[in-house]
Amino acid sequence: MNQVPISMRPGGLDETVLDAEPGEALAALDTALEHPAEERREAVRAVVARRPGFLDAWARLGETARDDVEAYACYRVGYHRGLDRLRHAGWRGSGYVRWAHRENRGFLRSLAGLQRAARVLEETDEAERTGAFLHQLEPDWDQIDEAHGH
Repeated sequence: MNQVPISMRPGGLDETVLDAEPGEALAALDTALEHPAEERREAVRAVVARRPGFLDAWARLGETARDDVEAYACYRVGYHRGLDRLRHAGWRGSGYVRWAHRENRGFLRSLAGLQRAARVLEETDEAERTGAFLHQLEPDWDQIDEAHGH
């Protein structure tokens, strides 16, 4: 597996926290996720349609996808929009993006979902690359992933 090194700074790595989503968007997603399974995808899709920059909504849409290709596409959108948001928040390509901050979870879910979807689609290089990146951003990912059942 190719791992890209991250640069160290005196005192450790910087940590980036994304801006919070508006409360009404968080509430809308929470409500959509409470829908019965057969209605959940459409409810989450409606949240994404109203707020296409909402990273956790993209990740959750990937979780409710009808097939592996649709899941891959949703996770990839969340991942790329997340990179843009990280850069806007001051991230310069290295440092932590921790799960402990709710604001970061949509990006991390998208990245982890992209890794899983790439693996399913036999995109081995991408699965390895996204896995390494995920662990650079959140070194405790294995424990978090296990706790959340992915």
